[in-house]
Amino acid sequence: MTMKRIITATVLSMMILTADAQTGLQQGAWRGQLKREDGRIIPFHFDIKTENNKTVIYLVNASERLRVDKVRYTKDSVFIEMPVFESSFKIKRISAQRWEGTWTKGGSVKWQVMPFTAETQRSMPAEKLHTAVTDITGRWAITFTKADNVSRPAIGEWQQKGNTLHGTILTPTGDYRYLSGVVNGDSMQLTTFDGAHAFLIVAKISSDKKITGGTFYSGATSAEPWIAEKNANATLPDVAAMFVKNGQDKLNFRFMDLNKKPVSINDAKFKNKVVIIQIMGSWCPNCMDETAFLSDYYNHNKQRGIEIIGLAYEYTTDFNRSVNSIKKFKNRFNVQYTLLNTGVTVSDSLRTEKTLPQLTTIKSFPSTIFLDKSGRVAKIYAGFEGPGTGVHYEEMKKEFYATVDGLLRK
Repeated sequence: MTMKRIITATVLSMMILTADAQTGLQQGAWRGQLKREDGRIIPFHFDIKTENNKTVIYLVNASERLRVDKVRYTKDSVFIEMPVFESSFKIKRISAQRWEGTWTKGGSVKWQVMPFTAETQRSMPAEKLHTAVTDITGRWAITFTKADNVSRPAIGEWQQKGNTLHGTILTPTGDYRYLSGVVNGDSMQLTTFDGAHAFLIVAKISSDKKITGGTFYSGATSAEPWIAEKNANATLPDVAAMFVKNGQDKLNFRFMDLNKKPVSINDAKFKNKVVIIQIMGSWCPNCMDETAFLSDYYNHNKQRGIEIIGLAYEYTTDFNRSVNSIKKFKNRFNVQYTLLNTGVTVSDSLRTEKTLPQLTTIKSFPSTIFLDKSGRVAKIYAGFEGPGTGVHYEEMKKEFYATVDGLLRK
């Protein structure tokens, strides 16, 4: 190649890069911030990439990278729709390195709107951290205090390396998924953002066995005090358990699918099969993790005589709004099993009586009901330990496999 051709190629390359900088989005690592009504900031991290000539964003929470591919932008604006949940961003491009806008999330009563800013990691000064006073790796018994002064138990499981901290929090009804953050001197901070959860968890490390003065910030307004003590044997009460009422071990329901076609548990499709009933909602992050697991399991095992039915309890009785949100789950996780809209809201105090009156109160989303081949309830599992819980997720899967395999053998 001649020198002239090399120079021409170089100039062309620079022109392409310049055009991309002017019309595309700055690729690489970014730091986002959601501002609460009390002024507190919930930070999170994301990466912008180009894949197959398309802009995609990855939300980064510890080891999770949640792919977001519905990204539209103009010269001065960016519009981001989350792949699951009623959740989106509307952003003004202040510069190539800074955005300002709002994050909007659907709700049962009103939509939540929070101010949002973001900057490229390279444009932000590196945070100076103090040496951690101790290592808080391990299992911690947590006590949260709700606004009505009623305490609720949880378990924190964290891994610390130097200043870096990650892990999760387990509750009787599920987990807080992937948490990541830092230990800065005698202070700890954990955060997560997945399109539904927007959490900031802070506290003081009093010793290697005691954490005090904590606050758990969730969304735009919620704030709960918390404390913790290190306890390798900490357990959670089984307050989310569901049971079959005496003499009513067969369910009897009929709801609309996503095409407004009525589907009943008594349909021929479910006869003489092991049927797994998923109690879920498209607003629920743990339901997202369970749907990913169940979809993969069903697609690999349906030929064995297994069916799965997802029963959705949504924010609203508006059929179209609910179905549009449920379809995000279906499309995201390639759900081939049956999804039904119960038409009953998650906030309805009579949701169980209206949908599954054979059971005691539904207390946890998600929950899983296993039916044997005769259609009788064989087992109910309240809650779900997702992939963010590590070993607990693996144990949950083993128990699930053993339950279904046992029912298939009968």
